[in-house]
Amino acid sequence: MNFKAIRGTNDHIPEDMAAWNFVESVARNTAAMFGYKEISTPIFEQTALFKRAVGEGTDVVQKEMYNFNDLGGNELTLRPEGTASVCRAFIEHGMHNKPYPVRLFYIAPMFRHERPQSGRLRQHHQFGVEIFGDKSAETDLEIILLGLTYLDNLGIKDLKLKVNSIGTSKTRIEFKKSFENYMNPLVSRLSEKDQKKYQLNPIRILDSKESATQDLLADSPKPIDFLDEDSKDHWGKFVILLEESIKMFKGVEFEIDKGLVRGLDYYSKTVFEIQPKNSNKAQSSILSGGRYDNLVENIGGPDTPAAGFGSGIERVILNMNEKEYEDLDFTQLLIIPASEEGLILSIKIAQQLRNKKISTSICSSDRSFKAQMRYANQINAKNVIVLGNKEVESNKISIKNLSSKIEKTIDLTLENILSTLDSNG
Repeated sequence: MNFKAIRGTNDHIPEDMAAWNFVESVARNTAAMFGYKEISTPIFEQTALFKRAVGEGTDVVQKEMYNFNDLGGNELTLRPEGTASVCRAFIEHGMHNKPYPVRLFYIAPMFRHERPQSGRLRQHHQFGVEIFGDKSAETDLEIILLGLTYLDNLGIKDLKLKVNSIGTSKTRIEFKKSFENYMNPLVSRLSEKDQKKYQLNPIRILDSKESATQDLLADSPKPIDFLDEDSKDHWGKFVILLEESIKMFKGVEFEIDKGLVRGLDYYSKTVFEIQPKNSNKAQSSILSGGRYDNLVENIGGPDTPAAGFGSGIERVILNMNEKEYEDLDFTQLLIIPASEEGLILSIKIAQQLRNKKISTSICSSDRSFKAQMRYANQINAKNVIVLGNKEVESNKISIKNLSSKIEKTIDLTLENILSTLDSNG
């Protein structure tokens, strides 16, 4: 029997890891520069948490979650998104007692049972940030600037930022009445899929990816037209701040998309998506999020304003230029032992170099010299040292840079090796 990875999941083999390590490193460094601290939560939670947080009528809860009962009969779910879990941890560990705002980030796998396609997998990975305890428009701007900085640091340019305000749970009551009055005569023209979505929660079809539905929605009422005074003030200040701040990012444009609602029920006020300018796909977002001022309280915590975003790492990598990370996938030095004495010395030198954070490998002494040099090129080694009896006796070695083909002979000391490797780049 041939075993393969489950449909919608991927192995990340060594050839893939340069990109993954680069993205994770940039994510961590960018979050740290904005003052965010890393958090990690379990990959499964009580099913009730996601039903309460994400929304019973959402596609995620209705048909995309991996649910199971453990041996104790507990209903559990592999997390489909990160915010609910982080909010649960925020409450459980008393982080609401810390000085506000509390800034957190995570890098973690998520699980959704949906049709696999490019950049959309059943196990995908996400970089996410959450900020708790600040209801100001500056907070909305902060997470967007963090997201844009992250993408810019990855070398991803020419982006479109879509923003909208969906108001509060109270303002959406009035919006929903108006929206239903508009849509009820048109429901029969919706696809079967969107008709079911409409019956569960009419507002959900605003998030439909079907072009026919979007055509019907073109002249429909929008949440932003029903904002209360507080939401209007928040939105007005946010837009002013964004218009000034967006100028710092070359190649980034933004638009107010009144139909943008996001697919999860917990959002309020500001929502946003970032996507490549050249993409016309309905599901091309590479980073998205918004404000969720009621979520912490809805799952049992104190009244706590909050905001955050999630960014799918698989989608981000698809939009990256390989040049941004290709140089990370190399061995800085390969040592080729040409004798028993050379092998013993190779082991000692390699360990000393590793202790100095130099990526060093030792080639198998069972191979021919020609095969050893071929291997050096195959693994993208930058430098090669050959250690045989002659080198051991003379206490001199030659370091060859495989890119420039320049070979330097030096006295065999750790300091000389480090200096030569540094000059070779």
